[in-house]
Amino acid sequence: MAAERSGAAAGRQGGPSRGRGLAKGPGMLLVWLYGVMSVGAVSRSVLQIATEFGRAPLAYTLSALAAVVYVFITYTLVRGGETARRAALVCCAAELVGVLTVGTWTLADPGAFPDATVWSDYGYGYVFIPVLLPVTGIMWLRNSRRPTAA
Repeated sequence: MAAERSGAAAGRQGGPSRGRGLAKGPGMLLVWLYGVMSVGAVSRSVLQIATEFGRAPLAYTLSALAAVVYVFITYTLVRGGETARRAALVCCAAELVGVLTVGTWTLADPGAFPDATVWSDYGYGYVFIPVLLPVTGIMWLRNSRRPTAA
């Protein structure tokens, strides 16, 4: 009886795996990689903005934007639940657009970037993780969708 009540309560709160559903299996690797990228991008952008902002304001602002995106996706993956999954999916798609746009821009007009961004050259300075991560994230998030009740 108590198990039924706790199961019903868990169902109302998003299911028993709420908060962990997206971070299971391959999702745990995504959380870890997004966490590492969050720390790297935040550290890089804070240091560059604090010490050399006048040298390459566009590059450093774009790195700060990448940091915000990484932190948000990490948070949503850890939080779990359907709403978080959807938010992470939208953010991963926006991240991919950003990486492709900035990556192309840095190759087409290198003079606009006196210093690299996290997304420069499609993430070359980060072993192309910035271009691979959103693609992998989108695939994982699409496949981790909960089946709808019949």
